Amino acid sequence: MSAPTLTTAHTDLPTTGTDGTPRTTPTNPATTADPHPLHPTADFYGLFADLPEADREAWARARALADDALPAVNDAWEHADYRLDLVRRMGDLDLLTDGVPTPGSAPLSPLAAGLINMEVARIDGSLATVIAVQGGLTMRTLQLLGSAEQQAAWLVPLARAEKLGAFGLTEPLHGSDAVGLETSAVRDGDDWVLNGQKRWIGNGSVGDMTIIWARNEEGKVNGFIVSQDTPGYVAEAITGKVSLRGIPQALITLTDVRVPEAARLPGARSFRDVSRVLMATRAGIAWAALGHAIACYEAAVAHAEIRVQFGKPLASYQLIQDRLATMLGSLVTMQLHCRRIAELDAAGRLRPEQASMAKVQCTRLARTVAADARDLLGGSGILLENHVIRHLADLEALHTYEGTDSVQSLIVGRSITGIGAFA
Repeated sequence: MSAPTLTTAHTDLPTTGTDGTPRTTPTNPATTADPHPLHPTADFYGLFADLPEADREAWARARALADDALPAVNDAWEHADYRLDLVRRMGDLDLLTDGVPTPGSAPLSPLAAGLINMEVARIDGSLATVIAVQGGLTMRTLQLLGSAEQQAAWLVPLARAEKLGAFGLTEPLHGSDAVGLETSAVRDGDDWVLNGQKRWIGNGSVGDMTIIWARNEEGKVNGFIVSQDTPGYVAEAITGKVSLRGIPQALITLTDVRVPEAARLPGARSFRDVSRVLMATRAGIAWAALGHAIACYEAAVAHAEIRVQFGKPLASYQLIQDRLATMLGSLVTMQLHCRRIAELDAAGRLRPEQASMAKVQCTRLARTVAADARDLLGGSGILLENHVIRHLADLEALHTYEGTDSVQSLIVGRSITGIGAFA
């Protein structure tokens, strides 16, 4: 597979109002009149039937992305193209903040942020990963741990997709045990010198800056804002992926990368601070898994209604109805997880182990729904044009990133037993 290419058509998307003033509301709100854009059975318990207007409007903005994205995402996935025009469209629709408070962006409740993650993943997993990287990781790190000056410099450009950010935590030898990271940060006068490697870093080879996590001489974990054009920063896109092919992840090598003290995140003093960011993104991954599952369920229902075998539509067979009912039951379970963690988050009571539980259960169930949908579609299930196999493949990445299934389960297990089964 060739390295991901960058498609940059439609780069003139507006970031200001018609009078030239900074945009304070989305310039392209959804025009659909459908206030509940799911298959009639996909919200079986009516969990999304009573949304506050602001949350419903956020969901509609996300759905508006489908008009531009759906005709393009299969080709982008097949050819590993990073569609920057669609990323900028997401910025124009104000979809990238993941709920991080940002000047000029619409405020999002945890429920609204979740619905956006769900809806964009329902369209395409690579685009949903842009939200996870740009908003969930990069912007949230700046909001929680950055200085006022760092926030002023980066939050608005990142929200508008004028700049692309990355989050450099995972290393070649440290994934689930990221707490053991070996990238070093050594103080040298007014600067810091960084050495090490990072792996699986979304936007790490095609962006503007990367937040690099490194261990200082005292053994504490610090974060640094590193421009990707800094001497000694070398990044290459990882090839050979069969998941999330529409966004490149990078292997980054840092060789005597020198950054000023002003680039250090003042609020990042230990790995516990990193964990504050990761907890929020795990909730977002649960919502994204739900979006993938909804897309696969809807494709399965549509196929069952129109595909005729042995003189009857598939939907008329007991076996098919039983499988669809099982898939719908999984959707309802996922929706209950997601709605509840949004409520807990809004109340300031979401605990890390609860986010882990939601992430584990939703990604597990979504993989099952996607596999059943692929099987139900028969041979047609492996064709990109039917929008199932792409979701199935992309869910493999969600199953692993932002904390593997096994480690998240052990976090839940620790909360049950009081005994840590890992470091």
